[in-house]
Amino acid sequence: MLCENCGKNTATTHIKTVINGVVTEKNLCGYCAAMSGYSKFVNNGFASMLTSMFGDELATGNIKEHRCECCGTRFSDIAESGKMGCSECYEAFKNKLIPYLKRVHGTTEHIGKKLNKTSSALATVTVEDKKETLRAQMLKAVSEENFELAAKLRDEIKELEGREDNE
Repeated sequence: MLCENCGKNTATTHIKTVINGVVTEKNLCGYCAAMSGYSKFVNNGFASMLTSMFGDELATGNIKEHRCECCGTRFSDIAESGKMGCSECYEAFKNKLIPYLKRVHGTTEHIGKKLNKTSSALATVTVEDKKETLRAQMLKAVSEENFELAAKLRDEIKELEGREDNE
């Protein structure tokens, strides 16, 4: 697979983003990934990504050396390692973690999987769930350059939206 940016080199960095339930994927070569700022996550993985997220507080020195009363972990330790010391750290550093959890997950509440049961014990699918699934399939079809399928899926989404408007 070739890099989507330059179209010359083999794509070695694959970036998937989910924004409001819409999944997009980028496939970049090492050079284009580095130029786009993705290379800093490659070598050190998840811990490096978290350090870069918390880096604004680390750099400005806004972190007071408050420690978790249970394990003694400091917020700067969490920012550097990407790991909590214990389950109490979530409470101890709640005010500092909430903005980052919102940025990464879009919310701070765990909702879990949706399960709607009917009397026949079959799960029902809501219109929103169906549209979300169709949008993901449409994006996949576009990335695979299957434009006929993408158009069909687009039409199904519009049809579902039209039904909602009539209700």
